[in-house]
Amino acid sequence: MLELKKINKSYTTGDFTQVALKDVDLKFRKNEFVAILGPSGSGKTTLLNIIGGLDRYDKGDLIINNRSTKKFKDQDWDAYRNNCIGFVFQSYNLISHISILDNVEMGMTLSGVSSKKRRSKAKKALERVGLKDHMHKKPNQLSGGQMQRVAIARALANDPDIILADEPTGALDTKTSVQIMELIKEIAQDKLVIMVTHNPDLARDYANRVIEMRDGVVLSDSNPILENEKEDKEYKIKRTSMGFLSALKLSLNNIKTKKGRTLLTSFASSIGIIGIALILSLSNGFDKQIDIFERNTLSSMPIIISEQAMNLDEETMNEMQNEVKTTDEDYPDIDYIIPEKTVEDTYTHRNNITKEYVSYIENANPDIVSGISSYRYTGLNLLNKINGKVKVISSENMGSIPKTLSEDKKSVIEEKYDILAGREAKEKYELVLIVDSKNHVTEDILTNLGLDATKENISFDDLLNSELKLILNDDYYQKVGNYYTVNTDLDELYNSKNAITLKVVGVIRLKEDYPSYVQTSGLTYTEKLLDYIIEVNQDSAIVKAQKNANYNILSGETFDLSTDEGKYAKEQTLAYLGDDSVPYVIQVYPRDFNAKDELLEYLDKYNEGKDVDDQVVYTDQAEIISSLSGSIMDAITIVLVAFSAISLIVSSIMIGIIMYISVLERTKEIGILRSLGARKKDISRVFNAETFIIGVASGVLGILIARLLLIPANIILYNLTDLENVAVLNPVHAIILIIISLILTLIGGAIPAKLASKKDPVIALRTE
Repeated sequence: MLELKKINKSYTTGDFTQVALKDVDLKFRKNEFVAILGPSGSGKTTLLNIIGGLDRYDKGDLIINNRSTKKFKDQDWDAYRNNCIGFVFQSYNLISHISILDNVEMGMTLSGVSSKKRRSKAKKALERVGLKDHMHKKPNQLSGGQMQRVAIARALANDPDIILADEPTGALDTKTSVQIMELIKEIAQDKLVIMVTHNPDLARDYANRVIEMRDGVVLSDSNPILENEKEDKEYKIKRTSMGFLSALKLSLNNIKTKKGRTLLTSFASSIGIIGIALILSLSNGFDKQIDIFERNTLSSMPIIISEQAMNLDEETMNEMQNEVKTTDEDYPDIDYIIPEKTVEDTYTHRNNITKEYVSYIENANPDIVSGISSYRYTGLNLLNKINGKVKVISSENMGSIPKTLSEDKKSVIEEKYDILAGREAKEKYELVLIVDSKNHVTEDILTNLGLDATKENISFDDLLNSELKLILNDDYYQKVGNYYTVNTDLDELYNSKNAITLKVVGVIRLKEDYPSYVQTSGLTYTEKLLDYIIEVNQDSAIVKAQKNANYNILSGETFDLSTDEGKYAKEQTLAYLGDDSVPYVIQVYPRDFNAKDELLEYLDKYNEGKDVDDQVVYTDQAEIISSLSGSIMDAITIVLVAFSAISLIVSSIMIGIIMYISVLERTKEIGILRSLGARKKDISRVFNAETFIIGVASGVLGILIARLLLIPANIILYNLTDLENVAVLNPVHAIILIIISLILTLIGGAIPAKLASKKDPVIALRTE
């Protein structure tokens, strides 16, 4: 039973109030053809909109199945329109950008009817109204009568209990009007049909009940319901729900009608994505080049353990940064000073390198360590005859060749160096000359080897024939009173049978695959030689004398042994003379870049359970350079991405404007959907679906354009840097950028979508 009790409705514009309905009392049967007759402005359309749930009454009550609608919420009215009401409008109100079959299906789509079922019911409804052969056409391909038949089919498809027809023949010719009225009369046999018309002939010829209205008041009712009439019809109302896929399809069909604008919008929105994609591609490519650089170049870099080490772990770095941020106020007005430790005092760690620690390193797994070299304070007493005169040769710039932990493994020289001439030095009296990538060697080194450094080039044969003389302490130093000096008879020392001949046996150069960050040249000796010198010189007279003296027996400088500095000075002097075999710097070479992590774990294991002062801190140069280069690359990337992101924000604003225009263009469609029972959230979903499509299209288009632009970008970079295919877009970055494009687009379209959902359906339906 449908019943109206004392329904009142008025509209206020400024100070003027128009009464549309006044105390309307009506009851309707479950199946009858009711014509509401009256002139324009009589309130008949308002009454129809209130019965259909499109408009709300001010006072009174609308009774549906003995249930009051006073407490109906928006979702209740939506469900009522979708399940119980079928609208037939004078202007047809079809959605122009979808087929008539889709138009007829729309009400069932909102009801959540399965695709197969709603397609079947829609086809039957179209067959019933005689449009079987036109179901795949668009509304603009039909005549007025055919479009009205589509509207009737749409009203019937969801099998509603009530059909509301507002001037259904108002825009049709006489012949077509008769056809439509016959069809409506047929429908009224098993449904309640309420038709609004101002044509009394139509009302009396086809309706079995005529209600006349004027000025919002019911004047007459030709067949009112008597008190003893009972209705057993029940209106079953279930919630409506438009799925996102349905909203997506609806929006996609709308977008198809505006391909040009959509493409331009997507392109404009994709500009920011293109910029960021190019930046990330370059960043990703350079990161890969850095990674290759690390694996090749940095793998030749050793882990360095020295007496003085900066503790540059992540925690310490954070402390240093916080220290900078939390400095005391500048120029304070105070009468006291504040003690402050230097950075060296705060963050420098003194390593106590012991024989035990050296042994620990030498016991490392040969699979992860290719070699170990060390620097010691021990000086080498070297002589050479240069231009016929014997001279003292400084060993200050000479270093040791890394020794291999296992004879079964390749040495550092074999792995990372090319032997240009001769062979690798393996015996203790053998030297190797390292040249840089251009085969350059400093003139001082060549002169010290007795070669003519003024020549344009020096043959490898001349280098391999060069020698130095090593003199042990007891021959090199002579006692003068309580002091020692270098023996002045250098010729005698040079020709002495005790002089040890050191011979250059090879010339080596770092491999091209390991372009060292420091391409220095120089002479190197074996660890065996250094161990031998220390072993012999520890028992020399000068070392014994120095141990018992509180002054430097070479310079006469007094050691203040009451201070750490004095003790350290004496220790260094003894170490220089060959008393101490413990190095002050140890360089450990990882077998390869992957083995470095295992090596670091091994070094960290030594510190477990030890006090901070007893721990040995190392310096991972590869990690420092890698972090520095990575940080610089990250900083550049962040800055460039931030600039490009501005265009994304602008794009988001532009999307909002475009979507607002779309809302204005589709206002009538909003009214149609609401009349079919679409909820406010369904309307939002339709426009969110449109922004979803544009967002995805923008992201995908941006990625595709960026991929195309990478081709010329890589050609330019190759010509500038000789690096091939540097710019590479990471698929993960591509997906993230598409998602970002989608999110920003949805944000941009959120406000227009919300505005669309709040539009009054009655006003929206009047929009042209």
